[in-house]
Amino acid sequence: MQRRQGRVNAGLLLLLYQISQVGLQNIPSVTLGVLALNIFLFLNPVRPLSEVCISVNEGFYRRNWQRLLLSPVHHADDWHLYYNMISMLWKGIMLEKKLKSIWFAYIIAVFSVLIGVVYMVLEFMLMEILDDPSYEMNCAVGFSGVLFALKVLNNHYNPGRVSSVLGLQIPSKYACWVELVAIHLISPGTSFAGHLAGILVGLMYTMGPLKKIMKACAVLCSKREKFANGQNYTFSSMCYYGYPGYQYRMPRSYYDYTGGLTEEEQLERAVLNSLNERGRNFIAFYILSYLRENLFNRTDSTLLEHHI
Repeated sequence: MQRRQGRVNAGLLLLLYQISQVGLQNIPSVTLGVLALNIFLFLNPVRPLSEVCISVNEGFYRRNWQRLLLSPVHHADDWHLYYNMISMLWKGIMLEKKLKSIWFAYIIAVFSVLIGVVYMVLEFMLMEILDDPSYEMNCAVGFSGVLFALKVLNNHYNPGRVSSVLGLQIPSKYACWVELVAIHLISPGTSFAGHLAGILVGLMYTMGPLKKIMKACAVLCSKREKFANGQNYTFSSMCYYGYPGYQYRMPRSYYDYTGGLTEEEQLERAVLNSLNERGRNFIAFYILSYLRENLFNRTDSTLLEHHI
């Protein structure tokens, strides 16, 4: 753990001021959790930036897959943290209320990992196309890739809006592309591939199969959890999916229904079972004796006359 020391983090102080102006009670739970996590790891980084950033060399060749989890929540400096978290604050307030907290948290988790994967694919493609091995060494950190993906979602759920980019009024559906180019021109040190990866993942969710895959995985996990806990079983689910220790067998003969007992024996057993449950076994003896003497020992004609 390395605590940042030696100077006043003006960007962090301004971020905390902005959060206080909004009010903690007005920030949805998942959004607030993301802000807190990023601020905490800025003040107490798990490792130096060189050991948490994601690149083709570190993530793919050296198999340091943990960097997929660490790189999005670490930032280069306080202003990097400020701009990313202010963007997260407003996007989170809008999207979390619409998507609900659990699904929004699911989206954040999936996007954070998937954007790192797409980023490595883009850098690998650039390395192969341009025949420049330096692209495999490009190492990226920060939450901005996830923010670009969330911007695509926000524009998707709020169509027809107009965004202002560098003073230009642009339809929201094109704003992320204009911002991608503008940020790269204004600040060349930013990760163009990382931001592009965010846009592509956002489009995979809104226009591609990603949303359906996420829903299918959520349903599957929910069913497995219920199955493991022994909850919500129906007859059809047990027949098709099985149930531990349970085997269903369809009765195939009269023997399966009667257990091989005669009518007299079935009646005796039924009466005994009923009376035994109530602790009256001594009465059963007299009832069975009466039935044997007055019912089963008669002829068929006598029985007919009795019922009529």
